[in-house]
Formats: sequence, C-alpha cells, structure tokens
Amino acid sequence: MSSKMLKFVSTDKAMPEKRKADARVADFDEIYSEFNTAKAEAQSSRCSQCGVPFCQINCPLHNNIPDWLMLTAEGRMQEAYELSSQTNNFPEICGRICPQDRLCEGSCVIEKGFESVTIGAVEKHITETAFAKGWVKPANPRFERQESIGIIGAGPAGLSAAEMLRHRGYQVHIYDRYDRVGGLMIYGIPGFKLEKSVVERRGQLLRDGGVKFHLGVDIGGETSFADIRSKHCALLVATGVYKARDIATPGSGLNGIVPALDYLTASNRKSLGDRVEEFESGALNAEGKNVVVIGGGDTAMDCLRTAIRQKAESVTCLYRRDRNNMPGSQREVRNAEEEGVIFKWLSSPQAFLGDDEVRAVLAQHIHLGQPDATGRQVPEVIEGSSHELPVDMVIKALGFDPENLPAMFGHKGLEVTRWGTLKVDWQTMMTNLDGVFAAGDIVRGASLVVWGVRDGRDAAEAIDKWIMTAVDAPLAAGASH
Repeated sequence: MSSKMLKFVSTDKAMPEKRKADARVADFDEIYSEFNTAKAEAQSSRCSQCGVPFCQINCPLHNNIPDWLMLTAEGRMQEAYELSSQTNNFPEICGRICPQDRLCEGSCVIEKGFESVTIGAVEKHITETAFAKGWVKPANPRFERQESIGIIGAGPAGLSAAEMLRHRGYQVHIYDRYDRVGGLMIYGIPGFKLEKSVVERRGQLLRDGGVKFHLGVDIGGETSFADIRSKHCALLVATGVYKARDIATPGSGLNGIVPALDYLTASNRKSLGDRVEEFESGALNAEGKNVVVIGGGDTAMDCLRTAIRQKAESVTCLYRRDRNNMPGSQREVRNAEEEGVIFKWLSSPQAFLGDDEVRAVLAQHIHLGQPDATGRQVPEVIEGSSHELPVDMVIKALGFDPENLPAMFGHKGLEVTRWGTLKVDWQTMMTNLDGVFAAGDIVRGASLVVWGVRDGRDAAEAIDKWIMTAVDAPLAAGASH
C-alpha cells in the first residue's frame, strides 16, 4: 500500500472553501470553490484503503473510489481520471450534486471522531483537472456500425446511454421535448449546486462524439412514437418523471400555490437568459414575498434556497417529520439554514386560506407515532395545534410521479406498472415491445442523477447485447438507418 495513505489520524477532514452566506445568496453561482492540487492530495490521503470498501459498494455506479483516491494522493491525476471515467459518465456532475452524506461518504468506515473522506469534492477535482489538461475526449469508436439507436430523453439516463453506445460505434439520435440538453440537470437543479455551463459542456462533448440531438420534438404530437420507432433498430425511453404530486388540502387551488418544478424551471430559464413571462409577472417569482415550501426532499431544499436568492421577504420550510427523518441531504439543510431559511419541523398544512390569492397556511403540529411497515414512524396530528402562517406564495415540493406515457406518446401498447412507471424486464431493460427499452426515472420512479447514469449504462449494455444476439429479429437484421 502507498505510504501516502491512511493519513486520517493526522489530517483533518476538510471541504472546499464555501462562500459566506451573505455573499452567495446574491447570485446563483456554485457555493463551493474547487480543491487545489495540494488540498485534493491531502484529503485523498485520508483514505484508509479498507479491505471492504463500503463507499464503493454503496455507490450506485460502484465507482472505484479507494483506487482513484490513492492515485490522486500520489499525484497520478491522469490515471485517476481514466479510472474514474470508466464507471461514471459524469463524475464532475455527480461530484457536485450527489448526496455523498447518504451514499459514499456516509458509508466510509473511518472510525467515528475522524470523519469520512471528502469523496465528492475530490471526484469533482479529478475531472475538472482532466478538462483543463485536455484529457477528456469525445467518443471515438474504432469503427462505425450501421445500426441506429433512438433515445427519447436528454437527461442523465439518456445521455449516459448515448455515450456508451457511441463508444461501441452505434449511430445515436436523442429526441427531447425541451430546447436544451440535460433534462432536470438544466431546468430542475439550480445553478448554485450545478452551474449550467458544466452540463452544456457535456452536451457539446456528446455532439463532438457524433451523437445527434433533435430538440423540441413533441412525441405523440407532431411526431408519432411509431414513426420514431421505425427509424431505428432499437429505441430507449429515458424520459424523467415530471408530474407533480398534489396535496388533498382545502384551498389547494388558490392562486399563489405553485408546483416546485414549474418554479425551478422558471428560475433556471431566467438564469439562462430566457424571457419567462410567469417570472416577469411575479407568478413564479418570490421577490418580496413570504414563501412557504412544503416538503423535505432535495427539491424542497432547491426551492427554499432559490427563493432566498430571489430576495423573498421570508422563506419557511414546512415538513411533517423531524430533521433526522427527512429525505433531503443534511448538508443542504445546513446550507439553507446558513442562508436564512426557517425550518418548521413536525408541521403539516391543514388548509390554505384566502379568497382568490393564498394569504396563509393553516398548519398543525405533528408527533411521530409507531413505525409502519417500512420502519418509518407515522406522523400523527396533535389535536388543537392549528395555527396560521402568513404567506404570499406556497411551493409544493412533494415529489413527482410519471406522466401517462402510453397516452402522451399516443401508443397504448406500452405496458406500465401500478405505479405508472414503464414496465421492463430488469434483466434485459426491455419493455413489452420488441426492441423498445426503458431506463432511468421512468422505470425507477423519481430518483437521483447517479441512478439515472447507472440505468443508462445498463440499458446501453442491454441494447448492444440484444442487437448482437438477435440478428434475425426484423428490427436488427439488415438495419441501414
């Protein structure tokens, strides 16, 4: 083992420098700076190189984390990048937005009191160094194949599948209803977590590698699903899940109560320089308003911190469980608190009050009862605890469900599960339609970017195997698209 490792006993854990809260709330720039070489090497050297690397096991991509930490500690940066990129198509993005405290860093076996290795920031440093040094290259297959693959959705699953298929020489076409590449990485995640230039750089790399993008395509509208399917030897459906979950609460139809994704999309479009009518009119702009966000996941954290940057008068999070039971990243909660967000734990909306416009949330206190079948304690209302919270804007961040894809695509033959996700054979990633595969949130349900990357890679492997083995199938034989 390298003599540079196991330094966790003498070197404290450190994160990249974080901008002060009063400075960072003035813009949508990322809040963390990047490690320099010395800091990255020092933090990487804290790895214990344990025999059973739980950081790697609990990473959805099973990244070779201990190995590229050791290479970084030894200053072998190009090798570290090559190893990192073998398992992850977007390590610089995952290094920024993955909830490391719930995944790799949260699984680190370094003894309590010494704290985990700072994995995410090192992952980001490795790839940013690779971009700066010119080591990141577009796909350059040894030979071009005739078979054409269509992908519906330019989010993490679709993009990662496209890159893997291009490496194998397939002709790859991506269709997306939006006008930019990236899906929720562009329109759902705020710039203070992931600057848009980082996503756009990956999109350009895919273009340079031969992936063809068809943006603004309404499948099921002007373009039929059958038409797209007929153009390609195989088709991958990699759309996200964008249908906002609602809350069955009196007054939920009042003006001023908006879905989280509508709000975040308007903000991100504004940051990208688009003219957004709903933002200009104030309908999706928190400036000067008392804002309440309902929910406790990462989307709720994004809304809270966006409202702060839009100069809201006050920003409050209403969540029915306590801090320890919330699904969002604890790191994001701390960042939000530093920026001025007020958290009201164990609180739930009972009704929204107002005539046409919402003026208050009638909230009630909660206590956590006995665990249910999932092991989570059941929230129970405390009788007589109702109280009003004055509000001008309510943002519902309650999660997302799949849209009705068979209806949206105009193709009733697609089978779905009882949850509304596309039904696939998990061994082959194929739907009930021959040659039509699916991956990402539309199969898994709303999840993390890193799971989208994993599913996209698995789907690319499955598509390649199907084409190579099913040469007698009508869609694969004689393909010349």
